[in-house]
Amino acid sequence: MDDTASPLDALGTAAGRRRAAGVRVWDLPTRVFHWSLLGCIVGAVASAQVGGNWMEWHVRLGASTLGLLAFRLIWGVIGPRYARFRSFLYAPDVVLAHLRQLRSAVERHAGHSPSGAVSVFALLGVLVAQAVSGLFSSDSISTDGALVRFASETTVSLATSIHVKLQWALYALVALHGAAVLAYLVIKKDNLIRPMLHGDKAGIQAPHAADSVAVRSAGLALMLGSVAGAVWLFGA
Repeated sequence: MDDTASPLDALGTAAGRRRAAGVRVWDLPTRVFHWSLLGCIVGAVASAQVGGNWMEWHVRLGASTLGLLAFRLIWGVIGPRYARFRSFLYAPDVVLAHLRQLRSAVERHAGHSPSGAVSVFALLGVLVAQAVSGLFSSDSISTDGALVRFASETTVSLATSIHVKLQWALYALVALHGAAVLAYLVIKKDNLIRPMLHGDKAGIQAPHAADSVAVRSAGLALMLGSVAGAVWLFGA
């Protein structure tokens, strides 16, 4: 058995063999997560820049982001083949070799490439730190994170400092991620955006990821529950 497969993949294998559009790489819950996370990030940044009453939305969007991240961490363990962290967990020497050959290599990966995997893990790590630090942050005027009342003044001060400074790391990683996607499109003629919209990647030979009705229902229910729970706990 493929050690990157998950029990969910068995639910979608038969249907996958009948598909002609390409290899099903990204299941629907993973795609919804990706674009929902982007929307939450953009909304959180915009609301923080505007300030005032919009900070209420900054808090809600931050809580939604935390819920989405909780879903992704779970889905990265139990989700379909290419959504699982194990499928794109590369050794450092593999990543370095990939980076050295990036301009000349023609190999296409069904899921995340070694360099793409580094970007994904970095983004998830920074977003988790940003979302958690936001729970303990305060602007000392009108907006406090949901857990500020449980923390010491020193903790709140440190968390606020981290929350403010980490935004620059987040901007840099998002910009780098976007530049890499553009470079793949222009230089390698490999469109990474389209598969994240409809789920399929053409021109490759690889097993299909599960994306059946059962998988979609389970994933979307888990995502909705995670976001709703996070907003209920931290977004009020």
